[in-house]
Amino acid sequence: MRASAGHLRSTAGRRQRPAPLAATAIAVVLASALPAVLGGCGIISPLPTNRGQLIEPVDYAKLSPGTSTRDDVQNLLGSPTAHATFDDNTWFYIGEVTAPVPMSRPSVQKQEVVELKFDSAGVLRSVRRLNKQDGTNVAMTGRTTPSPGSDTSIMQQLIGNVGRYSPMGMDSLGGIGGSGGLGSNNGYGHGGQGNTLP
Repeated sequence: MRASAGHLRSTAGRRQRPAPLAATAIAVVLASALPAVLGGCGIISPLPTNRGQLIEPVDYAKLSPGTSTRDDVQNLLGSPTAHATFDDNTWFYIGEVTAPVPMSRPSVQKQEVVELKFDSAGVLRSVRRLNKQDGTNVAMTGRTTPSPGSDTSIMQQLIGNVGRYSPMGMDSLGGIGGSGGLGSNNGYGHGGQGNTLP
């Protein structure tokens, strides 16, 4: 027992040795990798992105149908995102909030359309607010629109044009500038007859 008690006294008086360099390096690596690990867990998420013009209810509540004019609307909300195709008296303010999704399209968190209708004198007649639930999914079709022309491949187009290329107006006999030769006035360029106006 005496030996062990003496051993305790002798180690208690000594200074503690600093941690080895390897342990410190591991702690630094773990501390620097922590944000990346937490980012993968979703704790640190990307910020949502505003797209278009999101009109707050407080702002369009200031509009009063029957008294507000187009100028009042533009001063309060700014220029509209779109006008109706065949009716300039219908304005749309379109906006959405999206959040990025890894390996996919952004998810739409909020979507809003404010429709304003004016009369022919430019006075606001109605304010209608539409959101994501009012939308309709449109199915895409797999059909293609026919276009005029033939169904030739790129190689057929390239090979088919061999022999049609005529640099600098060379004729089939190897002369430059057509039948008149080099100095004639009926070739390409500003001096040719093809470029003169009546």
